Amino acid sequence: MTDQPGNGASDGAPETDGRGSLSVNAQYIKDLSFESPNVLRIMSQPGTQPPEVSFNLSVQANTVGPELFEVTLTVRAEAKRDGIVAFLVELAYAGVFAISGIPQDQMEPILFIEAPRLLFPFARAIIADLTRDGGYSPLMLNPIDFVDLYRRKLAERQAAGESPLQTSLPN
Repeated sequence: MTDQPGNGASDGAPETDGRGSLSVNAQYIKDLSFESPNVLRIMSQPGTQPPEVSFNLSVQANTVGPELFEVTLTVRAEAKRDGIVAFLVELAYAGVFAISGIPQDQMEPILFIEAPRLLFPFARAIIADLTRDGGYSPLMLNPIDFVDLYRRKLAERQAAGESPLQTSLPN
């Protein structure tokens, strides 16, 4: 059997065609806070209407070594019922990523789309467990479109006349 273009083996192994690599070296909680300042007032209110939840998410990336980057996903969720704060959760969840063979002009999407996409399910589980353990129904965050988040952030920076995100990353 001879090798022909387009007839590559499909054995599930990662391809090594020089496209670069991304691997997760570590994941960890950098900061975590849960506050339930009005639990007695909330629990004594009649009715079982769910609280209104506001949610913020941001992504930061820093170089920590040659081809090593720390990406931090920061999540803040606040739940209120009838204007009373039920709980406030703040989580900074980070990962150290080894990235090699990626051109500099493609680093930014890797750091601000792919890396947080890998971290998000773990941050989501931590928040769900924390709110459940805090006496509330688990807060299940909806999936995040990190491509859209990245595009909006780029548009904001361009509108403000700021440089692209990739120039803020040291080489």
